[in-house]
Amino acid sequence: MSSEHVLTIERAGLLLKLLGDPTRLTMMKILQSQDCCVCEFVAIFEMSQPAISQHVRKLKDVGLVKEDRCGQWIFYSLQKNHQDIEFVMTILNQLPDQSSVITELEAQGLRISCT
Repeated sequence: MSSEHVLTIERAGLLLKLLGDPTRLTMMKILQSQDCCVCEFVAIFEMSQPAISQHVRKLKDVGLVKEDRCGQWIFYSLQKNHQDIEFVMTILNQLPDQSSVITELEAQGLRISCT
């Protein structure tokens, strides 16, 4: 971690609590390599759209996730210049790759593309 930014115990606790939820942690791992929209997360996690939106909102509220509009779709991605991204990436880099989830989504024809 950069010596310029010292993470407080309180801030680390907040981030760990946020990432302590398996759904949000998996979302972050997916977003580490892929942008996704809410409808894709709905299909991946087999959860309701409002439930997924609440998870995404919590990640957005602390600034870990940003949104970009592409036509009618809103895609979410990691905020790579977030002040605590090194701490978060240290955690994410310890987790198994989730690319098979995206491959399965593509195979089901549920992957959204703006291209």
